[in-house]
Amino acid sequence: MNSGNFIGQFAGGTFWVSVTGFPHRSDTGELSLRLSELPMLLSPCMLRLPTELQDKETKIRNRHVDFLVNRRTAETIRLRAEIIQYLRQYLLNRRFLEMQTPVLADKAGGAIARSFQTSATEFPDRNISLRIAPELWLKRLVIGGFDRVFEIGPSFRNEGLNLTHNPEFTTCEFYRSYFDIEDLMGMTEDMLSGLAKHVENLRANSLKTLEGFDLDFSTPFKRIDFILGIEAALGHNLPDLQSLDAKDKVADIFQRHSIPMPTSPTLPNMLDRLCATYLEPRCKNPTFIINQPECLSPLSKSFDHPSARQRVSARAELFANSQEIINTYEEENSPIEQRKKFVNQLQFRSGGDILDVDESYIEALKWGLPPTGGWGCGIERLCMLLSGATRIGDVLSFGTLRNVVASNRGRTP
Repeated sequence: MNSGNFIGQFAGGTFWVSVTGFPHRSDTGELSLRLSELPMLLSPCMLRLPTELQDKETKIRNRHVDFLVNRRTAETIRLRAEIIQYLRQYLLNRRFLEMQTPVLADKAGGAIARSFQTSATEFPDRNISLRIAPELWLKRLVIGGFDRVFEIGPSFRNEGLNLTHNPEFTTCEFYRSYFDIEDLMGMTEDMLSGLAKHVENLRANSLKTLEGFDLDFSTPFKRIDFILGIEAALGHNLPDLQSLDAKDKVADIFQRHSIPMPTSPTLPNMLDRLCATYLEPRCKNPTFIINQPECLSPLSKSFDHPSARQRVSARAELFANSQEIINTYEEENSPIEQRKKFVNQLQFRSGGDILDVDESYIEALKWGLPPTGGWGCGIERLCMLLSGATRIGDVLSFGTLRNVVASNRGRTP
């Protein structure tokens, strides 16, 4: 290759080259490389790399260019990888086994949500669902004798898309035999306080463009009782939430206190709205909201609250920056009680929700699920919290589903 042709290949913009030679110092004393061969072009770049990329649409359509130009964009994704690796190693160090459970099945269970439907060539006359949670599969593994299991992987919910929700998302779930709610909250505190220190160290040494988080992860985390907290804010007690007219009486509370009614005004949705109105704003630093009403937790064990005199779940949700980060509870392991809870939940069904009596799971429970603690964390929410990102798309490699669909239409900067 003559030098003219070689130089001509660089006209487009940036490039990757290989050079061969030996180190030496130039006449001015600068450390340099004396070439013994002409440089070799390893990969041409046909487009000139921009010096900055600020246009939102262009950044989304060309995420790979955004990574090259904007260091913070790339470091946010690097932090995501570090967080996932920390969670994985934390669990492996405690003798958990990492599992892989089905993403495709004849029905989706483990949460109340609308699923994506598809089909398979092998079963042309049957709908196949993408999973909305791995929970029921992982608990089957516990039944099968695996006492400590976890999975980090994707789930899919065919629902809305906003600043904190995307139809495709990643969760970390673990299940451990003979763990109660206190064990689960203690492990959560230990895990997250350690992760916060790890992220602070990364930010100080390698991921320097990321903003710090103004949160106190010192333990123990604050706790707020769901029912007692709401009753204190309202100035009066909630009605018996097990009664037949509970929904109407809670609706009266909304009218009395001028609280906007949720779009689908089921009893669980109204109770969720009360929590969002009165309790979640108090959760700036990591805070557990505990003892949710039984109707909010159909897969959780229940007990009679000694003070509120309501039937509640052995459950805790961890909030930070007023956003739910972690959900954890003692798993219902009685097939009789689980069936009752599935049946009771049918009255709260909203259009399109996956909500049914899962007979195959109840059959599995008949083999005996040891007392088990379950734990779930949305990876994207956790990454947003620790990176300072304000949109879920910022912590996804190629943005939200809307961004992915737009990028496939293809436009260059």
